[in-house]
Amino acid sequence: MTTTETGSISIHTENIFPIIKKFLYSDHEIFLRELVSNAVDATRKLQYLSARGEMTGELGELKIKIEINAEEGTLSILDAGVGMTGEEVKKYINQIAFSGATEFLNKYEEKPEGGQLIGNFGLGFYSAFMVAQQVELTTRSWQPEAEAVQWKCDGSTEFSLAPAEKQARGTEVKLFLAEDAKEFLEGDRIRGILEKYCRFMPIEIEFEGKIINETHPLWMRKPAELTDADYISFYEKLYPYQEKPLFWIHLNVDYPFTLTGILYFPRFRPEIDPNRNRIHLYSRQVFITDAVKEVVPDFLMLLEGVLDSPDIPLNVSRSSLQGDPNVKKINAHITKKVADKLEEWFKEDRAGFEQKWEDLQLFVKYGMLSEEKFKERGQAFCLVENLEGKKFTLSEYREFVQANQTDKTEQVVWLYAGKPEQQDVYIQAARKRGYDVLKLGGLVDTHFTGLIERVLDKVRLTAVDAGSLDQLIEKDTPRISLLAENEEASIKKLFETCLQDFPGWQTETRALTSEEAPVLLTQSEFMRRMREMSASGQMTMMGALPESWQLVINTAHPSIQALARQLEGDHQNEEATQLTDLALLAAGKLQGERLSSFVNRSFDWIRKS
Repeated sequence: MTTTETGSISIHTENIFPIIKKFLYSDHEIFLRELVSNAVDATRKLQYLSARGEMTGELGELKIKIEINAEEGTLSILDAGVGMTGEEVKKYINQIAFSGATEFLNKYEEKPEGGQLIGNFGLGFYSAFMVAQQVELTTRSWQPEAEAVQWKCDGSTEFSLAPAEKQARGTEVKLFLAEDAKEFLEGDRIRGILEKYCRFMPIEIEFEGKIINETHPLWMRKPAELTDADYISFYEKLYPYQEKPLFWIHLNVDYPFTLTGILYFPRFRPEIDPNRNRIHLYSRQVFITDAVKEVVPDFLMLLEGVLDSPDIPLNVSRSSLQGDPNVKKINAHITKKVADKLEEWFKEDRAGFEQKWEDLQLFVKYGMLSEEKFKERGQAFCLVENLEGKKFTLSEYREFVQANQTDKTEQVVWLYAGKPEQQDVYIQAARKRGYDVLKLGGLVDTHFTGLIERVLDKVRLTAVDAGSLDQLIEKDTPRISLLAENEEASIKKLFETCLQDFPGWQTETRALTSEEAPVLLTQSEFMRRMREMSASGQMTMMGALPESWQLVINTAHPSIQALARQLEGDHQNEEATQLTDLALLAAGKLQGERLSSFVNRSFDWIRKS
């Protein structure tokens, strides 16, 4: 090329640059990722041509350089890749590869919330105009006879293309930054963007005299050549100042899609926001996003690490995911690999698995609740733990309690405590009967109890304080009340007056054993689950459900029989109130003035005795 050529960029519409700047990118820093990615692509193309023998010259130093000139107000990206001829500049720069441009703009120009929408339409280079008032592209092709050219554009649709002085092969993109983009002249700002998006790009990137990236990251290497120390070291780079992970899964799939990556299981920390994005998605080592909800199953969103796949379809800017069959396949594959790893670990090192169960159980239980296939696999290694600290698989525990805790309908009843420290009275009573009690008070255990009942035939779970033991595990042994009907009615009415401070609470008389408490406060399993689901936001239409308890009066207890046969009077009322308060105290429901009255009344009784 010997003369300067001017013309108009072929983009089918005069509105493309305002759309690029205002709508298609929601985050302006993306421009640097796009331009560096172009430089990486140009360099890798040169390596490919050299490997095929088409380019026979010396490759030389292939690093990409980022340079700031504060006085000039410019930011430059330089590479030693394939470069372009004048004709290639006309083809690839002047004619934006934008099929259906008009329809696209009509669809998106009114929707800035559409997010990042550049990339697949060949607009990556033009992201430069989000921050630049003028762009100069100086390039020389790798082809031996090619001449250097310079392309200039001020953000309008007008351009110039002229011969240039450039001896070395490659491309320099120089951005003359706009007034509202001077932040990109700051070294810390550029370094932060490069570390975020370009940290693992496959070509060395130099900024301020230092290489800022790792060209062959751990997930691109073969698992066989890596040690535990390698994986932990990489985790510490990604997430400094955190505890070591429990374990990790190295993904390496070639067919029917390409997927590499490392997923780490962190130790469970209750303070972590479940919606926090901790997995980084890359495409050919270029950071895309940490919003990977479509790619990773919901129950694994608390995992950490890296996924890299060129087969995950992105929308126009590489920054948002589209629904696609490949995404579903990758999602299913990740679920399978996690299940494989957990099952293998459980079978090969059960003791080690049990030791980590406190951290693992949320992943496993939530996975079984949310993924059908994982539910089927998870039954082999999902554990329950009793109050003695012994752990069982679901089938093991069913067998463990079957002989003693099968009721008259042949259902095996699993007793559990969500808050053992508050339910100790009920737990001790169960132990006297030889019953076992599970510890189930985790974040998802309200739903997990229902899942166990669905996957195991003739198994029912109930809280240990959901009723008297005779109610919870009904046997064929008949219980006969020793009170007359009028005595039962009288005693029931007496205790109803003791619950005036608790509207909606019920009383009932029942013949239990003489060894059980004279008065027992219980809450039905059904209402407990409804309240817990309501509190967790699962039943927002119903609103918060009030507490509803039942005061069970044990008519087989000598104290109740004696109380029923006393003459009416203050002493009878006081004794009934004391028994009711003891039941409230055992259930953790005695508070405020009523607690103070109970304490003072107890002191008075001790003094009188």
